[in-house]
Amino acid sequence: MTREEIATMIESIKLPCAYDQFDDDTPQEPPFICWFFSVNDDLAADNVNYAHIETLNVELYTRYKDFETEAIIEKTLNDNGLVYHKETNKIDTEKMYQTAYESEVLLNG
Repeated sequence: MTREEIATMIESIKLPCAYDQFDDDTPQEPPFICWFFSVNDDLAADNVNYAHIETLNVELYTRYKDFETEAIIEKTLNDNGLVYHKETNKIDTEKMYQTAYESEVLLNG
């Protein structure tokens, strides 16, 4: 996948979304998604990185545990061949839930 294809995939979920975070002047009301790459784990040999592997993080923020939206995200990831690890955390100070998906992505281009 390319970074552009990943952005299009996230946008297809039809929720407000941003890479890493929204601008300070555009506060968001849940539900919304932030996504980003956190770790690079390229395969390399003979002094060349020949397979670019990034860890993709997709974070869903909601006011309540939203099983329906989680199912949409999970179907989107599965339909695009991405295996993921999922973790949900309650953010008491924000009165919000964060459901985070982590997946390794082989990037093209």
